[in-house]
Amino acid sequence: MNTKTIAIILFGLTIAAVALVPFLNPQAGTPTQTPPGQVQVPPPANGQRPIIDAVFVLDTTGSMGGLIQAAKDKIWSIASTLAAGQPAPQIRMGLVAYRDRGDDYVTRVVDLSPDLDAMQTALAGLQARGGGDGPEDVNQALNDAVNRISWHQARGAYKVIFLVGDAPPHNDYQGETRYPEILDQARRRGIRVNAIQCGDLGETRGEWQRIAQLGHGSYFRVDQDGSAVAIATPYDDALARLSGELDETRIFYGSKKERDERHAEVEAAGRVKAAAPAPVLARRAGFLASDSGKASLAAKQELVEEVASGKVDLNELPADQLPEPLAALPAPERQAVVQEKAAERERLTKEIKQLAEQRAGYLRKQVEAAGGARDSLDQQLFDAVKVQTEAAGIEYKGDAPAY
Repeated sequence: MNTKTIAIILFGLTIAAVALVPFLNPQAGTPTQTPPGQVQVPPPANGQRPIIDAVFVLDTTGSMGGLIQAAKDKIWSIASTLAAGQPAPQIRMGLVAYRDRGDDYVTRVVDLSPDLDAMQTALAGLQARGGGDGPEDVNQALNDAVNRISWHQARGAYKVIFLVGDAPPHNDYQGETRYPEILDQARRRGIRVNAIQCGDLGETRGEWQRIAQLGHGSYFRVDQDGSAVAIATPYDDALARLSGELDETRIFYGSKKERDERHAEVEAAGRVKAAAPAPVLARRAGFLASDSGKASLAAKQELVEEVASGKVDLNELPADQLPEPLAALPAPERQAVVQEKAAERERLTKEIKQLAEQRAGYLRKQVEAAGGARDSLDQQLFDAVKVQTEAAGIEYKGDAPAY
């Protein structure tokens, strides 16, 4: 075979390889040969935990007060519903709050994070104000959700947006990218978009249904207050107390600046928790005790979890990376303190799981006695997630969400 013939063959193989890139890498080019209504997402590799990135795009204008309160109260239930998947997924959640031009803000973006206390803190700061003039800037909100959020690049991740609002989008703003183009970008990046309509405005219904169709997601409607299940249980007070005790097992490390920043975040979250009713804290405890919830409890630079997982060798950490009084202790005593915290965390986690299971059983009976909750926000989110995560290798058993 002469040199010219070899060169021609190599050139042909190169062209073929380039042409196959969009099929081999869903982040490169437009996914092809995907059935209508589906997003082409390969399942996670063996031994890897599946990934869920969920962003809520939430209308925060005046008419949305009931739904915003429901989101504040139910964020931990939603997280627990996601955490019930098998294998237990890694969960990050984010938020895009939106209004309209001329209001206090058009959008506020909270990036994806496993730290759901930070998410709850962000939600606590939201108030339903502004609006009142019909359409809102839904296009900007979706654009920010797709393009300003740090979506996971892992193959097989379940990446999903839940658009929640009661008013249609402004499609008359000159120069603004409109949702058909934005949803095409989302599709090419493997992001589904579900549309949840609050209330029954006909003009919104048509737009939301089209957004769900173009976003390869689901459309569903809830009442203006979200129709979320809100039932107090005999287990709430105990779980709320255990939630606080679990927080006390954390030890943060790093530079003084990093530790100060982390403690400031914890204090902000603490103020929100202090104002939260017992059922909310009970839901938080249940999630934190789950396999998926460990990442939220530890969040970042948390010594007990990172020593236990082998990510950090306590003996190799300089004293100035440790908080007082741990830094002043000899190495063996430092190790004993961390081990004691780990043992306490394990004990609390077991107790929380037992109580959370009893609480879940109580709630199921209450919901059944009330005739079910098919139209609730809880149930409809669960139904959408259960179907959509199959392609990501996550299985949800049963027919009911976490309440």
